[in-house]
Amino acid sequence: MTLRSVGILGTGKYVPDRVLKNADLEKMVDTNDEWIVSRTGMKERRIAAPDQATSDLAFHAAQAALRSAGITAEQLDLIIVATITPDMAFPSTACILQDRLGAKKAAAFDLSAACSGFIYGLATANNFIATGMYEYVLVIGADCLSRITDYTDRNTCVLFGDGAGAAVLGAVPEGRGFRSFELGADGSGGELLNLKGGGSRMPASIESVEGRNHYIYMAGSEVFKFAVRIMGNAAEEALKKAGMTKEDINLLIPHQANNRIIQASLSRLNLPEEKCMINLPKYANTSAASIPLALAEAAEEGRMREGDCVVLVGFGGGLTWGASVIIW
Repeated sequence: MTLRSVGILGTGKYVPDRVLKNADLEKMVDTNDEWIVSRTGMKERRIAAPDQATSDLAFHAAQAALRSAGITAEQLDLIIVATITPDMAFPSTACILQDRLGAKKAAAFDLSAACSGFIYGLATANNFIATGMYEYVLVIGADCLSRITDYTDRNTCVLFGDGAGAAVLGAVPEGRGFRSFELGADGSGGELLNLKGGGSRMPASIESVEGRNHYIYMAGSEVFKFAVRIMGNAAEEALKKAGMTKEDINLLIPHQANNRIIQASLSRLNLPEEKCMINLPKYANTSAASIPLALAEAAEEGRMREGDCVVLVGFGGGLTWGASVIIW
């Protein structure tokens, strides 16, 4: 079987209107702007309105991506939504989105790999299209982390925000598109970053609510050490699979989790900051939306030219990680 080359035909993004600045957090918990910026690089984050759910954010990003790609929802064969904050346990957020978009012939499912979810979604979509099973796949990373953030915990509440990013994938000329993927997981690190309440292990109860088990738990220093190591490793492995080196990188689009992690990755890859897309100060960590938001903004700003080598890389709860090399 001859596999088709697959690439990104269009991108889109959406962030809620409400802005939560560091100065606002100073009034909520014992923290300050200088500490937040020095430790994370974050200055503000977006917060979904009370009547907005993950599918609402995803819908707007999807519409933008479809316009960018020049196709209609009716042409989609598959919708993949990467998220850890679905509208509800079921139906999937992807099915809710499929109905709202009017993508009547599209299959739809959610994918859960936390902040690595968008890259996992791209890899999945790539295989469907490369084999000829589908023509067009919509991949979305969307999360409403404000819904699962404990705003009494100063160690975590400064880190997270809400948003959505989307990409339409399809066949592209040979020599363009995805050159490689590197996906991985280490389930032994699951206790370092999780949300214990609400699943079959710990159904919602008075005790689970009082124990604050429906909020993100993160062992910050351990996750930081893991991230610094794995981001560079994953990017280098993806480059090796593509037959390329770090000298070939024109633009790095990393998961926007912490500026110190991003800077460590740049050092590992010997890249100057001007070859890295960073929007962390505006949006903070938006989990699965992080990389596609940055990708869409890079496209808007003209940061990628035809033939450029673009590397996406991220890590997340699970623990998971993923990287991809794209020839734009």
